[in-house]
Amino acid sequence: MSDRSGIFSGTDPFEIARRWLAEAELTEPNDPNAIALSTVDKEGLPNARMVLLKEIGAEAFVFYTNYNSAKAQEIDLSGKAAFVMHWKSLRRQIRVRGDVTKVDGAEADEYYASRSLKSRLGAWASRQSQPLGSRAELMAEVARQTARFGTSPPRPPFWGGFAIRPVEIEFWADGAFRLHDRFRWCRSVRDQNWDVVRLSP
Repeated sequence: MSDRSGIFSGTDPFEIARRWLAEAELTEPNDPNAIALSTVDKEGLPNARMVLLKEIGAEAFVFYTNYNSAKAQEIDLSGKAAFVMHWKSLRRQIRVRGDVTKVDGAEADEYYASRSLKSRLGAWASRQSQPLGSRAELMAEVARQTARFGTSPPRPPFWGGFAIRPVEIEFWADGAFRLHDRFRWCRSVRDQNWDVVRLSP
């Protein structure tokens, strides 16, 4: 039985994560929802990059990207991903590992429509992760897509979301003398109860 209390208290890890993110939004100077997302290529070589988490749902963590990007192709290969959120201002982090499914259709349409016009046009213009001759070439493509769609670009068919459904979530908080507090939530089957253990720092 773990001795969770204070910032670690609660029976729903997604609610704890939402609570921590809400606190970080008050203290982090930029992008409190940034995550370091890790995937693995077909040779088994890991990749990591920063992306913005857009939702902590009832059962998943959701971000959006170009489906032709390197990260999307690697997720398609393995069906798995991991990430860490780290807040220097709070001295806390959350680590997540799990299976990944696409977020497409109406939910992706709604999020895409909520983005700024320039971001929506940029999604059409960028061949994400592909070689680019120059920035001028990219801006020319933005202008071309602006002329094509005006102020109402639809969501590109190659752009949407991914939902990471965790099998493991770890909450970490800085402790004095590097004696940190760590609690790992694990489950092997969705809808199964979580097993929570305290980990050594």
